[in-house]
Amino acid sequence: MTTPTRQLAEALIARPSVTPQDAGCIDLIVQRLAPLGFVPEIIDSGPAEARVRNLWAKRPAAPTGSAQGAIKTIVFAGHTDVVPTGPLEQWSSPPFTPAERDGKLYGRGASDMKTSIAAFVVAVEQFLAAQPGAPLNIAFLLTSDEEGPAVDGTVVVCDALKARGEPLDYCIVGEPTSVQRTGDMIKNGRRGTLSGKLAVLGVQGHIAYPHLARNPIHELAPALAELVAIEWDRGNEFFPPTSWQVSNIHGGAGASNVIPGQVVVDFNFRFSTESTPESLQERLEAVLQKHGLQYTLQWTLGGRPFLTRPGPLVEAVRAAIRAETALEPELSTTGGTSDGRFIAQICPQVIELGPPNASIHKIDEHIALADIEPLTAIYRRVLENLAAQAEVV
Repeated sequence: MTTPTRQLAEALIARPSVTPQDAGCIDLIVQRLAPLGFVPEIIDSGPAEARVRNLWAKRPAAPTGSAQGAIKTIVFAGHTDVVPTGPLEQWSSPPFTPAERDGKLYGRGASDMKTSIAAFVVAVEQFLAAQPGAPLNIAFLLTSDEEGPAVDGTVVVCDALKARGEPLDYCIVGEPTSVQRTGDMIKNGRRGTLSGKLAVLGVQGHIAYPHLARNPIHELAPALAELVAIEWDRGNEFFPPTSWQVSNIHGGAGASNVIPGQVVVDFNFRFSTESTPESLQERLEAVLQKHGLQYTLQWTLGGRPFLTRPGPLVEAVRAAIRAETALEPELSTTGGTSDGRFIAQICPQVIELGPPNASIHKIDEHIALADIEPLTAIYRRVLENLAAQAEVV
């Protein structure tokens, strides 16, 4: 049976919005939000050949006897862009032609995260139809640059909101966070990500005359072993311990009889709130210096960790999930990064909640039809719960 959420999700999936393209998704959302009183702002960013489309749309609460400044703002955040399809011949049906098979809706973006965006919109439509005067400001923050470099997307909108002093209180990011059923897991934070490119310098030479060269791979090895063994922190009740992983090692001139002049190592920290980028940088470089290495090192901070402790937003979401699914959701900070890391810099309470993520980024990405309507209902109940909290206050 077709429902409003499924109809909108299919319309979004049919738009081939491979990052950074939006392919008209945001225009479609604006058309749905405008009759509800949302005021859209389109914020385009990036070079002409890879232009990113961003949307900030807000509907202020209807005037009431209470002070407007006391009214809370909730933001629904997400991305319209999707990852590339991969080999088309490996798909069971065209990735941008929504298809139903065996109780599932197939298409690129079905789980990540066009169904969540559709559920956001329909939940807001249902909520405002029932409570047009609810004491909540409601906003949407959408981008077409989440699956890409993420430098012209959500971060640009957040910078603009910060510059003009736009207050945000709550944010739900529609990332696919669930495991088996919609609502079984909430992301109430994410680890930070800090990458480094280390070049250890030596002296190139003939492998038969090592006394005339200096092998940087040999010099690096003891330091690398020490770095692998370090306990960076022990994590805490919300985060696992910080991890350090090498992703690539490059060295050598391509010949078996040449000692290389340098070795390059790419690595990454996924770090908890128990560590800071500055402390991790300092500790790692202390090891390199201890071993007397000659090196250069370039750091890239991809995002700081964020955490939303149990409070008004988490409790509103938990209650909504219980009411719709009878599940007791698990709070988790595992997995990769998301645009929540940018929003958390200007919004004190940020959580992520979406459908199961088992098929995201894969061939034949899909969502179970049974997960679509509960997702819409959960988002609507969150609005109802937050509105009820505001009325009590």
